[in-house]
Amino acid sequence: MERQTVTSTGVVTARARLLARLALLCAVAAVVSLFVPFGSGGLLIIALGLAGLVLCAAGTWWFLAHRGPVRLLGALLAVGTPVGVLLLYVDGGLWRSALTALGLWAVALSCARSALRRPHRPRAATPAPRPRRPVLFMNPRSGGGKVERFGLVEYAERLGARVVLLDGDEARERPADPDTDAEAEPRGEPEREDTGPGEAGSGGPGHLDVAALARQAVADGADLLGVAGGDGTQALVAAVAAEHDLPFLVISAGTRNHFAMDLGLDRDDPARCLDALTDGEELRVDLGDVAGRAFVNTVSFGVYADVVQRPEYRDAKAGTALSVMPDLLTGDGGRRFDAVVDGTTLPEQQALLVSNNPYDTPADPLGAGRRPRLDRGVLGVIAVRVEGAAQAAELAVRGAQSEGLNILAARRVEVTAATGTLPVAVDGEALVLPAPVVCTLRPRALRVRVPRDRPGTVPPAPPLRWRRIVALAFGPRGESR
Repeated sequence: MERQTVTSTGVVTARARLLARLALLCAVAAVVSLFVPFGSGGLLIIALGLAGLVLCAAGTWWFLAHRGPVRLLGALLAVGTPVGVLLLYVDGGLWRSALTALGLWAVALSCARSALRRPHRPRAATPAPRPRRPVLFMNPRSGGGKVERFGLVEYAERLGARVVLLDGDEARERPADPDTDAEAEPRGEPEREDTGPGEAGSGGPGHLDVAALARQAVADGADLLGVAGGDGTQALVAAVAAEHDLPFLVISAGTRNHFAMDLGLDRDDPARCLDALTDGEELRVDLGDVAGRAFVNTVSFGVYADVVQRPEYRDAKAGTALSVMPDLLTGDGGRRFDAVVDGTTLPEQQALLVSNNPYDTPADPLGAGRRPRLDRGVLGVIAVRVEGAAQAAELAVRGAQSEGLNILAARRVEVTAATGTLPVAVDGEALVLPAPVVCTLRPRALRVRVPRDRPGTVPPAPPLRWRRIVALAFGPRGESR
């Protein structure tokens, strides 16, 4: 049996204490390896690494914020600097020390996070009865045609659901067959899809009023609403479900499926989400609100919101972004705005991301970031203001400690601008809203129906604080995490 120390605030196991000590040992060894044997160039390794990081960040800024020769120079710096630093390490015989220190530091970080990690408690769910009149809205074009590829319509109908197809500007209803077998298997083999970067309104249902269709379904007696489509469509129907306190079913048939991921659903096989109709549980999660419109993931202001407003963005995302970035970052085309976050004023911001609950990886909320919980009752806020190459370099070196980056949690965010309107990207959908724009949260407003058998969420990584590691490794036996 593993020996442990129990306190009023937690448990410190012998394993955690050992991992904390290993983390400190490897961290010290990483530093020592740079200077042993004497004269091995430890200071030079550190100096070259920091210089390379600064030059790479500055080059990235010049590449994004300028055109012509300056952009070319920025590209050369961003790509060539890492290669140059590596060649200098090899030429100076420093690569062994650098590689050893890097490996030891990686082990130290891994041990430290493992020592601080608490037991993961899954989000509380309650058993849910089978719905009698579920209505599902499916977008056949979403996610590159996942609805058809996974046979979602036929499988849903066999489970007793009424299906409404959102095809362009038309809604085509698929009535359920009451004689179908509720235990039928989904048609087709699950396929992986390269999700790629997020899309603004990709595969959306055209100009259909999806919320009105959902309200009509409720008026006709629906006791569950669900969506197979992008997160923008998910949010519209989720708002109606929350308004009538009905369960909501998320089917991961969009491109990136961030909401489904943070609910612990299977993003590779959306048919598994439909199992919630016959063997489901219910979660209570928060629902974001921006100017009276619901959102399930994020609201973006500033640079990203301006880019997705461009008509050409849908067909040429990278090219559009590169062509307009200089104007948005340094030219007259860039919008600056002020944000008030729970009474804290953030002036002259270039980009602001407000999320339904904070992301665990704030450095990349639109990519690998996850929200470990969707029921904390607070918004996540990431604000960025970078004026030039020097601040870009500071951001690269100092990260969240940089003056140009603010990461906060709040209950209310108000965004104002000199103009009467603000371009906004709500769950990837391009909108223009009257200023000021207010973002709030409706705690636990949404009942989400999920299958009992699902992948689940990834435990959040604990914040890494070396002072806590030292206390855990060498503190009194009553020391708690």
